[in-house]
Amino acid sequence: MKSTYAPLLETFSLKSGVELKNRIVMAPMTNFSSNDDGTVTEAEVAYYARRAEGVAAVITACTYVTPNGKGFPGEFGADRDEMIPSLARLASAIQEKGAKAILQIFHGGRMVPPNLVDGDVVSASNVPAEAEGSAVPRELSAAEVENIIAAFGETTRRAIEAGYDGVEIHGANGYLIQQFFSPHSNRRTDKWGERLAFPLAVVDTVKKAAEKADRPFAVGYRFSPEEPETPGITMADTLELIDALKEKELDYLHVSLMEFWSEPRRGVDDTRTRLEIIKERAGNTIPVIGVGSIYKADDAIKALGTGVDLLAIGRGLIIEPDWVQKVENGQEETIAVKIDKNAQEKLVVPDPLWNAIVNTPGWFPGV
Repeated sequence: MKSTYAPLLETFSLKSGVELKNRIVMAPMTNFSSNDDGTVTEAEVAYYARRAEGVAAVITACTYVTPNGKGFPGEFGADRDEMIPSLARLASAIQEKGAKAILQIFHGGRMVPPNLVDGDVVSASNVPAEAEGSAVPRELSAAEVENIIAAFGETTRRAIEAGYDGVEIHGANGYLIQQFFSPHSNRRTDKWGERLAFPLAVVDTVKKAAEKADRPFAVGYRFSPEEPETPGITMADTLELIDALKEKELDYLHVSLMEFWSEPRRGVDDTRTRLEIIKERAGNTIPVIGVGSIYKADDAIKALGTGVDLLAIGRGLIIEPDWVQKVENGQEETIAVKIDKNAQEKLVVPDPLWNAIVNTPGWFPGV
């Protein structure tokens, strides 16, 4: 390994006691490849196992905590105890390759396809997303809100029983937790109209469940720093969220971005990148995972130089499953940065995800 890249391979200890062998984690990415009943497929397990050998941790694609939270066709479930053997299969496949297994848990809210939830699309308020053709969601009752919060705790219990090393609360990308935090989607007048109430209640419930684990068990939180809508989440809102999350003894904050170097849209008078602003606010209280279009070793070392504690690589690990090993072996110049359209079998990518990749121009370099 070249000394330039040594910081990428330094170990890192999370507050919970989970030990990471380096600073690189696999970012959570939907793969559309589970069975219709919510169990994982052989192809899905093989896809994760292929990428788990070099990284410190694999954060899975999101899994739904209630049936009406299913956000994608081919998404695996964690909404009932019958799913524990399926969840365990995925966790053990990741861990056998040397990585920690982190289960990302979520509810899709108003973003779920109506056909996946018998038309019962729900959200904080009955405000549809701005995308053309979006369903008008039904506003959740206060009792339903409480039930969904409890479901996050129950899914955390299942993750513990299935052998995971932690969970990541998915509060990003416009899904239900973000919908409660957003002024665009949350117009409620009850206590859940206080926009931090639902996200923090989920965190408290998940943390309480995690405390019952008989081993180190991490709890992280992922968020999107801004929304394009007006009204919508601004960087000022996100800094308030970070202040609140810093009090919760979480293991990490994971910022959801397509570009690591993206700059704020509104809400702060600051010319630095979003991630630099976020890391400054998080300080030394809580580690930050940065992400966004990191393909080369030089991209990663430059990003780590901003002060973020860990880096998540998503598309880069689909293109190059041996990313970390090539850095370790001084072969970083051979890291592939464009998808090889003839290499599906070699890359071990399930058909549904492969079809999404090759049919979505601009999503992947070279496609």
